[in-house]
Amino acid sequence: MMMDEDIEQASLLSYNGRPKTFPNMRSKPYTPLIFRILRRLNVRVVSILLLLCFGAIFYMGASTSPIIVFVFTVCIISFLLSIYLTKWVLAKDEGPPEMVQISDAIRDGAEGFFRTQYGTISRMAFLLAFVILCIYLFRNTTPQQESSGLGRAMSAYITVAAFLLGALCSGIAGYVGMWVSVRANVRVSSAARRSAREALQIAVRAGGFSALVVVGMAVIGIAILYSTFYVWLGVDSPGSMKVTDLPLLLVGYGFGASFVALFAQLGGGIFTKAADVGADLVGKVEQGIPEDDPRNPAVIADLVGDNVGDCAARGADLFESIAAEIISAMILGGTMAQKCKIEDASGFILFPLVVHSFDLIISSVGILSIKGTRDASVKSPIEDPMVVLQKGYSLTIILAVLTFGVSTRWLLYTEQAPSAWLNFALCGLVGIITAYVFVWISKYYTDYKHEPVRTLALASSTGHGTNIIAGVSLGLESTALPVLVISVAIISAFWLGNTSGLVDETGTPTGGLFGTAVATMGMLSTAAYVLTMDMFGPIADNAGGIVEMSQQPESVREITDILDAVGNTTKATTKGFAIGSAALASFLLFSAYMDEVSSFAHESFKEVDIAIPEVFIGGLLGSMLIFLFSAWACSAVGRTAQEVVNEVRRQFIERPGIMDYKEKPDYGRCVGIVASAALREMIKPGALAIVSPIVVGFIFRILGYYTGRPLLGAKVVAAMLMFATVSGILMALFLNTAGGAWDNAKKYIETGALGGKGSESHKAAVTGDTVGDPFKDTAGPSLHVLIKMLATITLVMAPVFL
Repeated sequence: MMMDEDIEQASLLSYNGRPKTFPNMRSKPYTPLIFRILRRLNVRVVSILLLLCFGAIFYMGASTSPIIVFVFTVCIISFLLSIYLTKWVLAKDEGPPEMVQISDAIRDGAEGFFRTQYGTISRMAFLLAFVILCIYLFRNTTPQQESSGLGRAMSAYITVAAFLLGALCSGIAGYVGMWVSVRANVRVSSAARRSAREALQIAVRAGGFSALVVVGMAVIGIAILYSTFYVWLGVDSPGSMKVTDLPLLLVGYGFGASFVALFAQLGGGIFTKAADVGADLVGKVEQGIPEDDPRNPAVIADLVGDNVGDCAARGADLFESIAAEIISAMILGGTMAQKCKIEDASGFILFPLVVHSFDLIISSVGILSIKGTRDASVKSPIEDPMVVLQKGYSLTIILAVLTFGVSTRWLLYTEQAPSAWLNFALCGLVGIITAYVFVWISKYYTDYKHEPVRTLALASSTGHGTNIIAGVSLGLESTALPVLVISVAIISAFWLGNTSGLVDETGTPTGGLFGTAVATMGMLSTAAYVLTMDMFGPIADNAGGIVEMSQQPESVREITDILDAVGNTTKATTKGFAIGSAALASFLLFSAYMDEVSSFAHESFKEVDIAIPEVFIGGLLGSMLIFLFSAWACSAVGRTAQEVVNEVRRQFIERPGIMDYKEKPDYGRCVGIVASAALREMIKPGALAIVSPIVVGFIFRILGYYTGRPLLGAKVVAAMLMFATVSGILMALFLNTAGGAWDNAKKYIETGALGGKGSESHKAAVTGDTVGDPFKDTAGPSLHVLIKMLATITLVMAPVFL
């Protein structure tokens, strides 16, 4: 990326005594191909095409179920609301020219990396799609597929199409997250010059736009796929597939979403944290300049990283979480309805789609409840942004409880067990409470208003080593409460489901697993608002960087610092939320995997005995996978950060005038370093995650063939999945919480505590923050995506292990 020659060659005086100019990193404005095509079309033509699309969608929905029509309607309304939020945000002013120039540089860097990264991911996705096609063309078929006439070729094409659609939608979700963040950041910066509450409102509504689009796309994508297969395959007609088997065809969609989310999280996390570590170590520790100071050559790369790592990757991440949870719950709902001989199983299968449709409604209310104030004075008292966000979340939680009860009574009522819907409503309440407790626990361990972070900050006063020791111990301790909460949630939901009154032909209760699925849906029933809080963080962080680089008054920076600190806490809480939902979703997908193996093997597969040496080895390999993946992710950040550190040091040495504002840093050089390194480094850990379960399952399948144990490969992979899930949850909790606590301990000292900025305590806290950066924004978030991807890949690749 090149800087404008006229800016590069300009003489630079003190920033306080000249008009501020900053690098414009764009060669020309970039617009995605699809938007360029749409712009060339006539408005009437576009309107007609949209009407035809909507007509076809609603026709398929009406041919499938009135429930699908309801889902389509809510999703389209949420898209219209997101358009309103976009127009509202974009109508806000961008501030003075220097802010706009910095924002343009961030936007172009983010969009450039996004195009390159997703180009690489798309090529890998097509390669994997070809592998899946080959496997499915030569695999065995299940009795259900044989009876419905769904041959190998048709099953292969359906799975590959679903995989590619899931990958595409996940990519779009990531782009939406980045698109809004690079446009909202400068508007939040500008609003901070007037009012903290206005800046908060803009950041929340920008995040709300992304959240509504991401959740809406996940729901409508699965609904369209479901209704298309329903109509195309003639489901429930004589000699065709049963509706209870249809959700298994959607597994490829979840796998595609997981695949893209994993590489997006890895690449984006390596980019953002390598730039952040390099900027902090040289800028803050060695040169003693403030965070986001325009003299730091890595500052633009750091701000670009917030968008590609926190916004784009998180959008793809939550899209994948919702898709995996919906599909697993649909599979379990169909399985339970089939065992219980429920005449109309559509309610149990489509229940997850309705829950998330209501999620869009209630989260919209929560987002719109956060309003600006009439007083635009910067000097007015600043209300704690966390309190404001918490009020919106509490309102969303209350509405979620009400709508969940309505959903269960509407869809889960059956004459066979008239009170079952009430038990499942209580399961949803368990999930909602679990989500709330998870958010509170994460907030307690990462917010500097509470004792753990303040204790960590105090440890910084005695040196760098004690800061690291305190941070590691805090992260290890933080795993206890979430595990206890998850354990209670699983047992409670399973018991409530089992006592719902739904039994199979032999009188055995069958609602336990579906009860756990309903609890997972309850936990994610406020996903859109949670994603809004998550997107708020990087937008506020970027806004603070723009304010610092454009040399705004200290009072403005104080406002953005408060928003940024709250953003760190919301990011940590939403990561805890994501880990909890990943644990429950993986439990459901594991159950679906065992059912799938039973179907292919034509024999029961209900338990895994770890006393068998090969199965125990599979468990060890699963745990090892988590640690090796985390190590490679963190080392990728470390290696790239070293390149950034060396480059920043080189510029300070070769351009001594940078510190006196007499020479301009080469921002583009640091952006280029982290971009190329992120693309290179994301391949190895990502390939490890995809290849490991397939190779292990295939090797032990061959061993089982020669030793007369046909299910050995499937059992070893099941153990690998179980141990990887358990180890991954604990590791992700440790990494995310420790990293967030280190970051906010630094923020606490920067408020003036323990000596404030520039003190020895602050330098020690910066060291802790740099250690925690790859923990909380690279390895930690990638792990909970990895957990769900392992579950989906074993489900898709089940025939390989038999």
